[in-house]
Amino acid sequence: MTVVKRLKQKTRQLIDSKHMLTSITAASFLESTIVPIPLEAVLVPLMQARREKLWLIALMATVGCIIGALFGYALGYYLFDAVGDWVINTFSNPEQFEQVKQQMQAQGFWFVITLGIVPIPFQIAMLAAGATKYSLVMFLIATTIARSIRYFGLALVVYFAGNQAERVIKKHKTKAVIGLTLLVLLIWWITTLL
Repeated sequence: MTVVKRLKQKTRQLIDSKHMLTSITAASFLESTIVPIPLEAVLVPLMQARREKLWLIALMATVGCIIGALFGYALGYYLFDAVGDWVINTFSNPEQFEQVKQQMQAQGFWFVITLGIVPIPFQIAMLAAGATKYSLVMFLIATTIARSIRYFGLALVVYFAGNQAERVIKKHKTKAVIGLTLLVLLIWWITTLL
């Protein structure tokens, strides 16, 4: 049985559970930190089955991801302090790290938003932000925007497409991710010109 099929089976059990919202928050936390589970495989069927809680499900998934992002940021912040000199000297040099740090300070907001939307592990953004001591407030704002786009976007598709949402998402997911990524990159580029 594939991971997606097992997740769908668990979703059926979760639909009527009184712990549904807590479980979604925990699953989102795990997805954003250590377990690369396809959360959409759980969220979309759950949103379809529990339309009366559609927006609350999206909110709890966003909250779980933000809590996970704080955890990942702290790992980058504190773990990098513990082994940072070794990492810099082994894989780079202090001058290159300083360039990365300056780039993160200047472009970190858009970097975090972009990685929060595209299907690249979000852990990269969390660890980079923490390791370079990027502003925690700006990191959280960027994370909230990116993950809200992701989860509330799914809710919006379910709201309008109903039981056809999974089919619509499968058919248009790549186009939507490319479109959103290009839009974010365009806005990012425009802000660098201002």
